[in-house]
Amino acid sequence: MIKIPPYLSKGQTIGITCPAGYMEAQKVQTCLMVLEKWGFKVKVGNTIGSSSTNYFSGTDEDRLAEFQQMLDDDSIHAILCGRGGYGVGRIIEQIDFKKFRKHPKWIIGFSDITVLHTHIHSRYNISTLHAPMAAAFNDGGYRTVYVQSLKQALLGKRSAYSCRAQSLNRRGKCSGQLIGGNLSLLAHVTGTSSDIKTTGKILFIEEIGEYLYGADRMLYQLKRSGKLDRLAGLIIGKFTDMKDTERPFGKSIYRIIADLVDEYKYPVCYGFPVGHGKENYALKTGVTYSLNIEKKKVRLIESL
Repeated sequence: MIKIPPYLSKGQTIGITCPAGYMEAQKVQTCLMVLEKWGFKVKVGNTIGSSSTNYFSGTDEDRLAEFQQMLDDDSIHAILCGRGGYGVGRIIEQIDFKKFRKHPKWIIGFSDITVLHTHIHSRYNISTLHAPMAAAFNDGGYRTVYVQSLKQALLGKRSAYSCRAQSLNRRGKCSGQLIGGNLSLLAHVTGTSSDIKTTGKILFIEEIGEYLYGADRMLYQLKRSGKLDRLAGLIIGKFTDMKDTERPFGKSIYRIIADLVDEYKYPVCYGFPVGHGKENYALKTGVTYSLNIEKKKVRLIESL
């Protein structure tokens, strides 16, 4: 049984930290104000708008120390990662989850935060939130159903999402624990202590800015490592700003995936609203969902 962290009540505190790439402080301001309007208190870490002069939001030691402090702080009830980028894989083995295992809290984010999702799921069987981060609140983004889905998830509302069907979809119904995240990071954690087991589960993947051949390579890594063999179902999210070489790869990203999973029989949907764009529903990792892929519509519903 997956362990579900306590849902939040108004007046409780959300910590915001950057365990990976650098983020300007001004880009967090709208998120901070909206979270307070939702009724939460907010504690912003020093890694937000840090004085770092390189890619990261601080040294490995700084990022680790701040994440650890928020993880262990009883007055913080959820941790929202400001952004992803790259960096969690450099510190994941040093994070002490001893107190978190006894008193879990929601860890929120996507992209590079996939490493936290897979690690916490595989090692401790605790649910996390693959969901919009701080920048998603900007430019009116907090009004969208996608950012609002984060609020609903934190308050314990049962999620029920739908989207239009795509021509490549393989129709069918299934249920299982939902796991996944960014394709690059799922490939990155393969063979590590953060690796995931996928048998009988619904796997979701998304990506941004990769060359088609690079995505193909990572997909084959998942396939060769057995990650695609015995799924309950497969959700293909948004593959944003994909790139091609001067000599074309010869297939679109969705066709690449469709050909790769053609031998399997489980339901598959394409273009589900999860990914690096504005369309990014909050998904509870490790929680059981039902997936229904019909002729005209796809439904993903959190099980009771």
